[in-house]
Amino acid sequence: MQENAFSTPLPSRRLPLRSGLRRALACLAVLCGVPAVQAQTQQNLEQFTQHWIEQALQSSPAAAASVLRMEVAVGALDPRLRLAPCERVEPYLPAGTRLWGRSRLGLRCVAGPARWNVFLPITVKAYGPAWVLTGSVASGAVLSQADAVQTEVDWAAEQASVVADPEQWVGQVAARSLQAGQALRQSMLRAPRLFQAGAQVRVVSQGPGFAISAAGQAMAAGAVGETVRVRMANGKTVTGVVSENGTVDVSL
Repeated sequence: MQENAFSTPLPSRRLPLRSGLRRALACLAVLCGVPAVQAQTQQNLEQFTQHWIEQALQSSPAAAASVLRMEVAVGALDPRLRLAPCERVEPYLPAGTRLWGRSRLGLRCVAGPARWNVFLPITVKAYGPAWVLTGSVASGAVLSQADAVQTEVDWAAEQASVVADPEQWVGQVAARSLQAGQALRQSMLRAPRLFQAGAQVRVVSQGPGFAISAAGQAMAAGAVGETVRVRMANGKTVTGVVSENGTVDVSL
């Protein structure tokens, strides 16, 4: 399959990576107000699709402010298709589809002698800063600043989110064995365990005018922010959130 590709460098003005990216994708998902295009023959549908996506990217303020450099490759229709000429073709995103990674774009004829609906394969790449491992990291190892270098990668190459801020991965633990050259993503990391299952932990509950603290036995390993169950000395089981100092905070 032969592809037509274009690259649209985005301006350098930056937004926070996560919020800017979310708004950009949300805008593209509702077509960013880009109107339907006109086409007369099947042969130019790929060109119209490329034009539409380019307009969508350029007309999105959130996308223009993102640090990501977008590239879109538009595939070709099945050459066996025989589509009736159409005066107005409307691009749309099928339900559950995102303009991210390998995807597809729908094209439907809304003004012509015969109505039709087809799908074009597209690949959306989003290049941006990321941290790439310089060597192998064993499962359970704590990551340090020396384990990775910053470079540009395709964020859309995988579904898991890229971890672009070193504060979000330095000190974290490898959730599985990692190899040199991999870009750090959320699915690769977990917070370090502060205690293991069976350990004695301090359970704390506070409210207006009171504070209660008691010892209990953790029923599972716990990391900061995780919800764990603790068996108290009286046999009662409570559920709370692990704090940074290793205590389990319980809401009454």
